[in-house]
Amino acid sequence: MDIAANIIYEDNHLIAVNKPSGILVQGDETGDIPLSELVKEFLKKREQKPGNVFCGVIHRIDRPVSGVVILAKTSKGLSKMNELFRYGKISKTYMALVNGVPLEPEKELRNFLRKDSQTKRADVFNRAVENSKESVLIYKILEEREKNQALLIIHPITGRFHQIRAQLAYNKTPIVGDLKYGAPQVLKNKSICLHAYQVEFIHPIKNEAIKISCPPPF
Repeated sequence: MDIAANIIYEDNHLIAVNKPSGILVQGDETGDIPLSELVKEFLKKREQKPGNVFCGVIHRIDRPVSGVVILAKTSKGLSKMNELFRYGKISKTYMALVNGVPLEPEKELRNFLRKDSQTKRADVFNRAVENSKESVLIYKILEEREKNQALLIIHPITGRFHQIRAQLAYNKTPIVGDLKYGAPQVLKNKSICLHAYQVEFIHPIKNEAIKISCPPPF
């Protein structure tokens, strides 16, 4: 991955990258090199620093998902951004290409999700069950496409595990390529057509309104 070509925002405390699908944000049991390490190595070489370079993970998107990921270049940036996320002061917008066209052009989906650690997927319910959490998102159809597909813009109100993927599948419009949640076929590159399109927040150090976005690859 060419980090330099995928940087979409940078200041003294933060760096935002348009992550391609297939790359982890943070390391896991696979041992594959994650985005955080790729960015750290890039910064080290660019700044010609002999010692360690700080690169903190603020938030994550799933491996097969593409789009905006913000990383912290300083510990101060990391703690301040973590605080914004904790208190819901960051607005995130996604785009998704789905199989099927939703019956309603714009709708709030409100369900209860429960993570299944064995299957590594989220189970969806229309009422509260044990260990479930309420999950809310708003979608809007941007355009209808061939093959009975639709391009949606999505505003998640809550931030649950696999929320968008699970709720859209429960709404009978699984994301294209998302075999885990009922898509009819996998894509050749094993990506899914879900893209973290935009992140908006007030910069916790510069106190400026920041809007970081990048177009989807589908």
